[in-house]
Amino acid sequence: MNDAIAFLHTAQVHVPTFERLAREIAPELEVRHLVMEELLHEARTLGIDNPMLAARVHEAMREAASEGAAVVACTCSTIGGVAEKTPTGGAFAAQRIDRAMADRAVRAGPRVLIAAALESTLEPTTALLLSAAAQAGVGVRPSALLVAGAWPHFEAGDTARYIGMLASAIRSAATGADVVVLAQASMAPVADELADLGIEVLGSPGPGVAHAVATLRASRSAWAP
Repeated sequence: MNDAIAFLHTAQVHVPTFERLAREIAPELEVRHLVMEELLHEARTLGIDNPMLAARVHEAMREAASEGAAVVACTCSTIGGVAEKTPTGGAFAAQRIDRAMADRAVRAGPRVLIAAALESTLEPTTALLLSAAAQAGVGVRPSALLVAGAWPHFEAGDTARYIGMLASAIRSAATGADVVVLAQASMAPVADELADLGIEVLGSPGPGVAHAVATLRASRSAWAP
């Protein structure tokens, strides 16, 4: 069993973030990255239920695993639900980076505020939370906050303005929420900006990488003589 984890990204900016997290949690593991920005563009254009998109995402996941990675995690929340359904033939574990975050959020609910900068992220994240709640046997009442004006700043590389705009909007909208879910991996730094909010503000990268590492280590143990 190969001691490698691969990440499928739709933005190059995620590579150093996930490289750092993986190194902090499991410095002994090999970490690989595949960036395919076009998959997010296609998802926004075609819709996440499009069969052609699904085929492209599955092909990308298999490409990410092609050098022997035992776990491949998709870091894009828009296509994550499609990615984790990749037929792998048992060759690797296909994961979405935000599932571990969702599992934690539904236990902190029931009033979950889903914050996103892309509309295409809201539907799959809401579906994920409802699925996680059903599996946990709890009820949730998700609500959505779309901060559409922030995304152009991310695309322009102005991370400070992107994070600042998101933090301000979430702070205003979080009244009455039990927990905030930062639906996109790029939003994770917002949690630090809202540390004084009085409720959990959850990002996906940390929990998702920890889950991927745990999956790899469990599979490695299963294969050990």
